[in-house]
Amino acid sequence: MEQTINFYTDVLGLEVLQRQTSPRGSHLAFLKTSNSEELIELCSFPASGEVQVQKDLVHLAFQVDDMDQAIEELNAKGVPITDGPTTTSSGYRFIFIDAPDGYEIELIQRLPEMAIV
Repeated sequence: MEQTINFYTDVLGLEVLQRQTSPRGSHLAFLKTSNSEELIELCSFPASGEVQVQKDLVHLAFQVDDMDQAIEELNAKGVPITDGPTTTSSGYRFIFIDAPDGYEIELIQRLPEMAIV
């Protein structure tokens, strides 16, 4: 849980708003991005054993203002890019990285110079 929380705060810049343990023993952390009121809940329930995430089943996406800057910051932190950068004909540029728990994270930038169709 600590490794995952550190990834979301140190690499992606999210803020931990609250941490608690549920009555059944789940360790919970609620995080938010600086530009949204939406929360992401991280949950660790050690009694259930290790979670196996299927490839391409689930990913989280975060919008960035400057993909080149995001890539530089990831490189400086030693976070490998697993796919991309890719530019779409609809005006987006994106990359993928992996969180320590196996979830795939997409960083996406809307390109202002391209028309969105």
